Amino acid sequence: MAEHNVGEITRSPIPGPRSPGVYIGVVSSCRWLCCVGFLLLAACSPPPQEDYQTRIANEREQKDQAFRAGGKEIPVKAEDADKFLPLSYFPIDESYTVPAQLEHAKTREMLTMPTSTGKLREVEKIGTLRFNFKGQPLQLTAFLEEGSSGALFVPFSDLTSATETYPAGRYMNLPAAPSGVYMIDFNVAYNPYCYYNAEYDCPLPPAENRLQVPIRAGERMRKADSTLAR
Repeated sequence: MAEHNVGEITRSPIPGPRSPGVYIGVVSSCRWLCCVGFLLLAACSPPPQEDYQTRIANEREQKDQAFRAGGKEIPVKAEDADKFLPLSYFPIDESYTVPAQLEHAKTREMLTMPTSTGKLREVEKIGTLRFNFKGQPLQLTAFLEEGSSGALFVPFSDLTSATETYPAGRYMNLPAAPSGVYMIDFNVAYNPYCYYNAEYDCPLPPAENRLQVPIRAGERMRKADSTLAR
């Protein structure tokens, strides 16, 4: 019997050119590599993005859950939960999402904005957002609140105010856009906290932000539920 020296590599016999072992090994290797490649591709691929309707619906559901959970940062008192929750919204409508160009103010100045409690709140005027909505040119003044992370604060009212939406108006917060082009999405317009709780101090939209069109998107008052389906 032949002996192998210590450290000698034992080699398996190499099949001849016509040996079926070659083809079996190649097929098996290909299958293995394909499986590995598929798994790597699946692992590296980004998760599927939610469509717009689903994303907005999920955000609304999460807000409902947070408000119902309560806490010191939540404006809805426990005894008022059934009065306000679930929050009421207009149907999601992507036609209420439009691009807007920010025209920066010549001088960024601090202004005082009256609030729901009769106080004054200091805000910085950033500029004017100009956009077209359903064929009509509109504009909204954008502000920066003290301590803001850079998101534009856009308070506004429209022709639904006091009948279908909160009389004092609603808010939007637009993430910073270095390009100067912002996406105005009225579907995410929300009621100020003073709508749920009069103890909150909420800035009132300035006169130039009173839109002369109805904005039937975003959050609305619960009393409007009888005329509009949720």
